[in-house]
Amino acid sequence: MYNFFVENTAKKDGRYFIAGADYNHIKNVLRMNMGEQFLVSCEGVSDLCELESIEIDTVVAKIIKPNYQSTNLPINIHLFQGLPKSDKLELIIQKAVELGVATVTPVSMKRSIVKIDDKKKKSKRERWQAIAEAAAKQSKRTAVPEVCDVLSYKEFIARAKELDLLLVPYECADGMSATKTALSEIKSGMNVGIIIGPEGGFEQKEIEDALEIGGKVISLGSRILRTETAAITTIAMCMLYSEMELN
Repeated sequence: MYNFFVENTAKKDGRYFIAGADYNHIKNVLRMNMGEQFLVSCEGVSDLCELESIEIDTVVAKIIKPNYQSTNLPINIHLFQGLPKSDKLELIIQKAVELGVATVTPVSMKRSIVKIDDKKKKSKRERWQAIAEAAAKQSKRTAVPEVCDVLSYKEFIARAKELDLLLVPYECADGMSATKTALSEIKSGMNVGIIIGPEGGFEQKEIEDALEIGGKVISLGSRILRTETAAITTIAMCMLYSEMELN
């Protein structure tokens, strides 16, 4: 079933009035028929709708089942990704959104291979946000997670202090017992941060800084994972734990 995201201003009298790119997609690409059903997500809620009419520049969707489904996790996962090569970051964003993250924030770290030119930051973020939106539609999310501006590691540390829990997957972590303990600390409604090192991994000082603000170093197993695999694995662990233990 197709899913479309709209602003609150598009909703009136039990209907959604959809314009712009989604109007074109519904009318000219999908060629939907009257009465065909699809989801419309607005302010974190997905309503089941049916196509009522197609006007000159607007699709009118009638709500037939309000608050049809919720795909939100019982926790808010915030991924802080050590800046990798662009193709890897795009994959990470896509999979992170599918798994349920609330935000994705690239972080420029000491061993990051890629450095983003200030002139390209806006266009890069727009592309990343478009990837997040496409992944949210595919996975039937009720809201599109935000891809935030690139932070320095110092800026990340400042922001991480506001989290309820910070997980730090690290290849030098000792066994899985710390991972089990850290996951058991997750409670419903928590803001859980995950910081993933770039291709070159963490520098020791970066680990020390994360520990100083209460970060929990965890292991992802006995194998060395690529940065994109580490990100997906850690999010999946948190997603599965929260949905099995907190729902």
